[in-house]
Amino acid sequence: MKRISILGSTGSIGKQTLDVVRQHKDKFEVIAISANSSVDLLLEQIIEFRPKYVAVYNESSALKLKSMIPVNINIEVFSGMEGLKIISSLDEIDVLLTAIVGMIGLVPTLEAIKKGKDIALANKETLVCAGDLVMREAKKHNVSILPVDSEHSAIFQCLNGEQNKEIEKIILTASGGPFRGKSKNDLLNVTKNQALKHPNWSMGRKISIDSSTLMNKGLEVIEAKWLFGVGQEQIDVVVHPQSIIHSMVQFIDSSVIAQLGCPDMRLPIQYALSYPDRVECDFERLDLAKVATLTFEEPDLNTFPCLKLAYESLKMGGTYSAVLNSANEVLVNEFLEDKIGFYDIPYYIEKTLEVHNSISNPTLEEILEIDKWTREYLERR
Repeated sequence: MKRISILGSTGSIGKQTLDVVRQHKDKFEVIAISANSSVDLLLEQIIEFRPKYVAVYNESSALKLKSMIPVNINIEVFSGMEGLKIISSLDEIDVLLTAIVGMIGLVPTLEAIKKGKDIALANKETLVCAGDLVMREAKKHNVSILPVDSEHSAIFQCLNGEQNKEIEKIILTASGGPFRGKSKNDLLNVTKNQALKHPNWSMGRKISIDSSTLMNKGLEVIEAKWLFGVGQEQIDVVVHPQSIIHSMVQFIDSSVIAQLGCPDMRLPIQYALSYPDRVECDFERLDLAKVATLTFEEPDLNTFPCLKLAYESLKMGGTYSAVLNSANEVLVNEFLEDKIGFYDIPYYIEKTLEVHNSISNPTLEEILEIDKWTREYLERR
């Protein structure tokens, strides 16, 4: 039985992870869970899964949760970043599933790696901001980074038994989001509600907006470089609106291996938790005759400049990717609060990148300082 800790158990990925556990209680045990402030849902999860530890990032919400827990449930409650670090590096756990959104996931993930815990990674920002540092630490401590994103899980599965030197190209598929086929003029005045309506996947608000701008695919390009040890020129993106092929690998002999399945995040979550084994499940089976048609398109970088900015940040190296990520976090939040328009997101990301003084081979402290600088710069704009 694998013992797991979940960062972000009340979010979309966290809830789907608990659904996987619910189906396989003989294989997985939840030792710890965390949330930012959603104490009502957190309490429901505590009552059902009986973890030994819980962390609530918001300290006042942690106090509220303590007062709500029934007296017959014995659980330790932690708060703040220190709480996240504690439940990420517990002696009792085998795997940390990090489904928390944003830069907040970086520090506890590194803490878990240093304690030798395998990482089931759904937090894009960890590798986007600190890919070199994280992968070096994982190698040093003999830790596996198991991708949970459907695209990276697909690549991980395609590479099972293969050698990295035989990779010619990694092909990340993108659904195209809710605005596929639209022109820039069509999107000048789109609202957050329109941007949140993803055609295929059920995701959190921030990731849904990233999908609508194609920034999610840009962040995945950066992740893929670090996860699979390939060059930027070896990573392509293709729009595949049916979301059936989750990604592909082209090899030096011209063979292309793809991983297919119905669009259900529980599959990559389960694979990351059960790896190297596969376990039975009741997820929907793929019926290719019913799907009938699979189509592919080039991404439109003029309409969706965030993807282009991600490629440029990766090419420039240093801390440019960290700035890209932090700026995107700030601006997506402002868009969700109706403070800025859709195209203000790439506009201000580009402006922030232009004034940034990059640092090569940054330390954790320097990455955190860059994150702080980016947020302060955008506040002053």
